Amino acid sequence: MSTLQLSHEDLQVLPPLVNVPTAAAALGISRSTAYELIRTGGWPTPVLHLGTVIRIPSRDLKRLIGLEP
Repeated sequence: MSTLQLSHEDLQVLPPLVNVPTAAAALGISRSTAYELIRTGGWPTPVLHLGTVIRIPSRDLKRLIGLEP
């Protein structure tokens, strides 16, 4: 299974909240790895559980990868 990656330009225009596959692509990991990290508490940023929907704040992702202070 290949891992989707986002370009620097793609990362700059992310909406405020992103889904797990997009967050995984931002970090260069697989979707299944991302869901496993979230499930086990190992995901490195805050995670929002909105009913059955999971969203990741893009600002926290950008900070993690060094695009925002």
